[in-house]
Amino acid sequence: MMTGSDGKGAQRGALDGLIVLDLSRILAGPTATQLLADLGATVIKIENPLTGGDDTRAWGPPFVPTKDGIRDMSAYYLAANRNKLSVAADIATPEGAALVRQIADHADVVIENFKPGGLVKYGLDHATLCAARPDLVYCSISGYGQTGPNRDLPGYDLMAQGFGGIMSLTGPVDGAPHKVGVGIADVMCGMYACVGILAALRHRDATGEGQHIDLALVDAQMAWMINEGTNYLLSGEVPQRRGNAHPNICPYDVFACADGHILLAVGNDGQFRRFADALGADDLTLDPRYATNPDRLANRVALTARIAALLAPLSKSDVLARLAEATVPAGPIQTVAEALTSDQAVARGAVVNVANDDVEGGAVRLLGNPLKLSRTPVTMRLAPPRMGQHSAGILDRLRAMIAARSAR
Repeated sequence: MMTGSDGKGAQRGALDGLIVLDLSRILAGPTATQLLADLGATVIKIENPLTGGDDTRAWGPPFVPTKDGIRDMSAYYLAANRNKLSVAADIATPEGAALVRQIADHADVVIENFKPGGLVKYGLDHATLCAARPDLVYCSISGYGQTGPNRDLPGYDLMAQGFGGIMSLTGPVDGAPHKVGVGIADVMCGMYACVGILAALRHRDATGEGQHIDLALVDAQMAWMINEGTNYLLSGEVPQRRGNAHPNICPYDVFACADGHILLAVGNDGQFRRFADALGADDLTLDPRYATNPDRLANRVALTARIAALLAPLSKSDVLARLAEATVPAGPIQTVAEALTSDQAVARGAVVNVANDDVEGGAVRLLGNPLKLSRTPVTMRLAPPRMGQHSAGILDRLRAMIAARSAR
């Protein structure tokens, strides 16, 4: 459901009534709080008016064309800040810190991404706030975590990808390591944060006891190396870059056709036989070097060269049609524009329009939330806010929310 900037008419979400104090900025923390907000939580985003708010507001172009001409709504900022209330407060001042502590008094969850120990001097650290509110769930996100020799080093997505190992696996076989094309370490850390917060809330609801969640970008990045990480743990062999090839499956790669590239993902022996039949390549099914997946992995170079030669003179549409008929996983490589305007994207709500009276055209286009909940669907209640848009009367608003929650 898409609604106006006041959120009127929205359905109640699964987290309706939950109050989240968001002291995070940039991407990992905002990803977590946006997901909580999409599920119905009220998220109060604290932004420092002296610095222009969240750093990503200025990470453009592109910017949303606002009616007042101020360029404070970059596409990057829009990606992780919908459904939130923005409150301007400088926590370095006694007044600002006091306001944030008052908001914390009403919150169920606090999430922050300051350097470890950075909030102690403001009385906003987990020890201080949790002592006053034993039922508070407090999530700290940092580059390397609250402990360990690197705890005081700054944390950025690029540094996490480098330190955590994923860059050593990404990129062409010959050449420099590559980062993933988006801030995946930040995004996945935000997802882990959301899961941890929900688990802690479950515990709080059962026992009345809050807790501190210590989450690091690097820890999260190491955890999602999945099969390549466990490949190393099992074999002792350090995984190497393979371009688009798969370490455990073959053929599973990008291949060139006469008019462009396609993806081929042959996951088992039956699919491989159907692939060979669809292309009239009887030699592949008869060759014992390719009989099983381990055989194909052992002879990857020769097999890849043979498939490349098979596909090179054929058109993409021809190959994809044949493989679809044979139920062999294969597909196109779409641009971002092609992906987001595809019939599938339209059918699934991959792009949403959210009303915003501050911008030219009266709405912003955002990436949708992929969760499809049958009883408590996600809602797009609020466009990403202007800095400090909801400062006035925030405490009264929270008290009214809590009173309404208690009356249910």
